[in-house]
Amino acid sequence: MTTSFQETAANSATSIPEEKTLSILSLILEGGIAGQIIIALLLGLLTVSLYIYFERFFAIKSASKVDKDFMNQIKDQVANGSLEAAKSLCASVEIPVSNLIGTGISRIGKPLEDINTAIENAGKLEIYKLEKNVSVLATIAGAAPMIGFLGTVIGMIISIHEIANAGGQIDIKLLADGLYTAMTTTVAGLIVGIISYISYNHLVVKTDKVVYQMEAKSVEFLDLLNEPV
Repeated sequence: MTTSFQETAANSATSIPEEKTLSILSLILEGGIAGQIIIALLLGLLTVSLYIYFERFFAIKSASKVDKDFMNQIKDQVANGSLEAAKSLCASVEIPVSNLIGTGISRIGKPLEDINTAIENAGKLEIYKLEKNVSVLATIAGAAPMIGFLGTVIGMIISIHEIANAGGQIDIKLLADGLYTAMTTTVAGLIVGIISYISYNHLVVKTDKVVYQMEAKSVEFLDLLNEPV
């Protein structure tokens, strides 16, 4: 009697289901070649996004640094007729604002409308430089979630195919493993998309600040030329 009770207790103990822990690495490794390719592609896109973000962030940050006395020095030199000194000052500072002012100084003596047009054209070129590769972030932000969803669809198709080949008997474990693997690509795609989207919008805001700065300094320079002698 006692022995039978002990055996029953032992069998009950061994029948307790073991808690399964999730491992992202194991899900990726067990997800088949299609899932691994998509995850690798998403990791590549994430690397590109982070590289573009930090490269552009430091470039835009450097472009926004304007000496507070820069325009005062330009005003003094232009008022004194020292145009060459003003050009040299602009050339010594490699920022968009100095490039615009340098373009305007090089055309002093021509009609004001021509100077304004030259500054506007130079401004477009500087904006193009600031926005270099930023559009790639927007593309990745939109494409990454779709790539992740593609991995989910592929994972679901593979899971259903394996269940169908099992003789019509639904294996819950097989189905669960397939769903885990399929959803992993969606999560990865969303993470890459969210990071890229936030990075893109942050760079757009930083770029807009530099553009406003360029416009303000350009107007200030044109007002200087409009002042009566």
